[in-house]
Amino acid sequence: MKKLHISLIISNLVVIKTLITIIADMHNFITKFREILQICKHFAKNHVNERGNIPRCGVVPTFSDLEVVALSITAEAFSIDSENYLFYRLNKECPGAIPNLITRRQYNQRRKKTMLLGEKIRQSIAKAIDGGESVFSIDSKPIKVCQNARARRCQMGKTDVEHAPAWGYCASQNMHYYGYKLHALCGVTGVIHSYDMTAANVHDLHYLKDIKWEYHDCTILGDKGYLSAPVQLDLFETANITLDVPYRLNQKNWKPPTWAYKRFRKRIETVFSQLNDHLMMIRNYAKQTKGLFTRMAAKVAAFTVLQYFNLINHKPIGQVKYALF
Repeated sequence: MKKLHISLIISNLVVIKTLITIIADMHNFITKFREILQICKHFAKNHVNERGNIPRCGVVPTFSDLEVVALSITAEAFSIDSENYLFYRLNKECPGAIPNLITRRQYNQRRKKTMLLGEKIRQSIAKAIDGGESVFSIDSKPIKVCQNARARRCQMGKTDVEHAPAWGYCASQNMHYYGYKLHALCGVTGVIHSYDMTAANVHDLHYLKDIKWEYHDCTILGDKGYLSAPVQLDLFETANITLDVPYRLNQKNWKPPTWAYKRFRKRIETVFSQLNDHLMMIRNYAKQTKGLFTRMAAKVAAFTVLQYFNLINHKPIGQVKYALF
């Protein structure tokens, strides 16, 4: 009986400790939400009015557009990528902590409408962290929308054929998949300066057509998927961009990659690994293309905000997992 009594006490203590941890976690969530909201206000500049809303006609929302963006970024930063789970915890554990909080349905709709505002804020933050770089790495990563066996039944893109997913092949992972491809341009410090999403069957070289109009007088490091003499010449003549890509083994001018190339190329691979690990980019709850693009934009924005937290707290900006503690 004494042993049973002791085991019950221990189990009760474990339950109490778990509840305290959960409550403390949500209080930390609210605190960080307010801090991220202040960061968004600082970098929004003339994109919003004095109430934090995108200027438009109609009813003025009490829960501002900046608050929607900040809540979306905070949820992704805390690895909460389910809207149902987010609002369940907010309403159950800390009701009233966020004034004028909207419903989950309203949040879902307004999150899509404020996606471009969040991207403008993210770009401003990226420039504040590292705006003077001249060496970048470029790469792409697969974004699956479903398992291969379910591709024919997938409804994503049925109402928006132009942005529908497609079949693609990832050489680094040696897999065929159905979905999209995330293209990203990253600085040597790990800051994502530019990104885009295309269908999985779009070749990586097509992303460089946009890059040459946004950047100039710089060096871009790519893998063998970007090997193309005409594209390299076009980038150099158009914007003085040097595209550094290693030759294949069966080519005449092949030579082993330099130490600097391998080191800087590793940065963007690390960034993709962090997006998969902490921000769970490979997990997808979206049902439509617009929802998927919104979630991807929120994850990249959260990643940049975590880097900014490390910068202002004098920590290595790459340690995003520890940025909120």
